[in-house]
Amino acid sequence: MTLGSRLHALVEGVAIALDAIRANKVRAGLTILGIAVGVFVVTAMSAAVHGITAGVEHSIAAAGPTTFFVTKWPIAINNCNGSDQSCPWRRFPPLTLEESRAIAQQPGIKTVVAHLNTSVPVKYQDQELGGVGVDAYTAGWPETDGSDIIMGRSFTEGEDAGGSQVVLVNEALQQRFFREGDAIGREIFLDGNRFRVIGVYRPVGNLFNSANKPGMIVPLQTAHRKLNAGWRWMDLTVRPRDAVPQAEAIDETISALRGHRLLRPAEDNTFFVSTQEKVMELYDKIVGMFFIVMIALSAIGLMVGGVGVVAIMMISVTERTREIGVRKALGASQGIILWQFLVEAVTLTLIGATIGLAIGAGLSALIRQHTPIEASIPPFAIIAALATSCITGVLFGLFPAARAARLDPVEALRYE
Repeated sequence: MTLGSRLHALVEGVAIALDAIRANKVRAGLTILGIAVGVFVVTAMSAAVHGITAGVEHSIAAAGPTTFFVTKWPIAINNCNGSDQSCPWRRFPPLTLEESRAIAQQPGIKTVVAHLNTSVPVKYQDQELGGVGVDAYTAGWPETDGSDIIMGRSFTEGEDAGGSQVVLVNEALQQRFFREGDAIGREIFLDGNRFRVIGVYRPVGNLFNSANKPGMIVPLQTAHRKLNAGWRWMDLTVRPRDAVPQAEAIDETISALRGHRLLRPAEDNTFFVSTQEKVMELYDKIVGMFFIVMIALSAIGLMVGGVGVVAIMMISVTERTREIGVRKALGASQGIILWQFLVEAVTLTLIGATIGLAIGAGLSALIRQHTPIEASIPPFAIIAALATSCITGVLFGLFPAARAARLDPVEALRYE
């Protein structure tokens, strides 16, 4: 079969497939719908995950390429079942502000930011929200956080040390409470305590902290004194000086903490130091789990579409048995007949894939427009969706196509 004849058969197969769709709209529509749903799930979730991943990378990168983190717990997926054997870090002492200051005094360290989080009910006039997330930082947090202060200011070291009842709200909370005007200077109640709004910030959305949920930032000491935020789960973000290598700054941090905790040389660290690469490794593992679910959901749609391809192609073979007999009598080979029906099957699945991609692209545009997440369909997802739809068409169209190719021309011509 020459290239020209194959191209002719390709064009002819596409035309026949389109005619079959017009003649059997409901049957073909259900087949296309199954493929479209499978492709839509893949593209929509890929777009969302791609946007969230970009946000995570931006958030981590905003702290600086050499920034690292000190925690009481490991930043990793582990098999902790609550026992001391599976998670010995439960017995580790919590990090303290004294240890934070000890690290900050090291010659290679530029900034150390302590962090706690909690959630409290928030009230403004007659509006109230329960369980709003609160991040509590020391004063240097803008140097290590990806959020942008778009209105007002952050709190000072004096306000943090004095436990001042000041708060920054994110855009989602501003839009919820202060639609009528500027949020700066307004008074809101956090867990019954009066706070003054001094700033509005735009957070970076990620898998662990959705940017479109109401949230707040308060001074660390304020959170401890007024919002019952305990020191037990405090973590530290450490930024080395510009000319200091990360490894050197990590060594200084470990040395300072071990000295402060009076650990002997033979004793293990009672804390964890994690780099940005370690954090992204954990994130990638979690995202990998989402992709497994995504593939499973899309596979169901593709299976439904694939069964539809088999059904519609078998009916097509039956309805065109006499036509196949005539074509074979005129010299068409089994390969030509097989090729024609495979092209029809792939055409059906490609139409479904195109519709699924279009709907997925529309949804990602809506996510970009109405949330801070920069959702976009990565090129590999488009290629994978189209390739998968073609493979589905070939696999599920192969049996009906082979049946058509094997028809005996004499028997086919007698078919009524």
